[in-house]
Amino acid sequence: MRTKHTFRLPPDLAGKLADYANRKRVTQALVVEAALASHLSPDGADRLEAALARRLDRITRHLERIERHVGISNEAMAVFVRFWLTSTPPLPDATLAAAQIKGRERYDGFVEALGRRLARGRKLADEVSREVDAVAPESDGEHP
Repeated sequence: MRTKHTFRLPPDLAGKLADYANRKRVTQALVVEAALASHLSPDGADRLEAALARRLDRITRHLERIERHVGISNEAMAVFVRFWLTSTPPLPDATLAAAQIKGRERYDGFVEALGRRLARGRKLADEVSREVDAVAPESDGEHP
C-alpha cells in the first residue's frame, strides 16, 4: 500500500523534475520516489565518499605527473644554464653588437621551433624518460 504525500516545490525544481520525467518517459512520482530512496539509503554516503575518493586519487596522480614534469624542466634548465655559463667566454666590445643581433635571430628561431614542437604535442619529459630508459643499464632491483 502506498501513502499519499502532498508537498510544494520551487518552480525551477518542479520544471527540472517535469523535464527529467519526460526525457526518461516515467512519472514524476517515480522520479521522486527513486530520488528519496537513493538519498535516504544508508549506503548513499559511502557511495558518495567512494566516488570522491576516486576523483581525488585521479587528481593526485595528475598532480604527481605535473610535479615530475616541472622537476625535469627545472633540472634541464639548470643544467643548460650552468653549462652555458661555464663554457661561453665573454665577447669583446667590438663584436658585441653583431652578437646581440645574431642572438635575437637565434632567439626568434628558438621561439618558432618551440611553437612547432608544442603544436605537435611533443613533450620534453616524455623524450627524456625514453632516452633515460634506453641508456639505463638493466637493474637487478637494487638501488645505488
